Amino acid sequence: MKTLKTTTLIVALTLLSACEKKPTPPDTAQQSFFANLKTLCGQVFTGASTFPDDPEHDFAGKLLVADFSACEDQEIRIKFAVGEDHSRTWVVTESVKGLLLKHDHRHEDGTPDEVTNYGGWATDQGTDWLQYFAADEETAELIPAASTNVWMLKYEPSTQVLTYDLHRNELPRYQAQLKPQKLLR
Repeated sequence: MKTLKTTTLIVALTLLSACEKKPTPPDTAQQSFFANLKTLCGQVFTGASTFPDDPEHDFAGKLLVADFSACEDQEIRIKFAVGEDHSRTWVVTESVKGLLLKHDHRHEDGTPDEVTNYGGWATDQGTDWLQYFAADEETAELIPAASTNVWMLKYEPSTQVLTYDLHRNELPRYQAQLKPQKLLR
């Protein structure tokens, strides 16, 4: 009888230990980046395109505004305006797979644009303040020419510069730099 009680106790303790919450892995650079990006929530950044230096480019000469407008536990939404065009939002989502950057494009009435929800997953080459996002399959299907896209988001705490960058076929395609503004909401 004593052996049965001991065996039962051992089995019960083993089952209880299996139910314990497993320790979470240490923060990765992606998790740190997401946490750091969240510290920018509520801020508005303004700036301009820095590449290409082409007066014919769609964004040339236009004020760029990145508004960290909505921050949830697993999602940060950054409204990105180009001049009077407020159709863009960058969406950074944290998941068990890592960080995902998507570009949400909407018409004035709020309906999705035909070309929306493109972007990709963060690579393992980022840091606490910089992440690269390689085009995902959805992007390759939606915009075949963008299948090699790599977007970069970077914030430099010492200068307070937010940089958004795009490479395609390993060549620079676009870059913008923005600084925080003190705006009343």
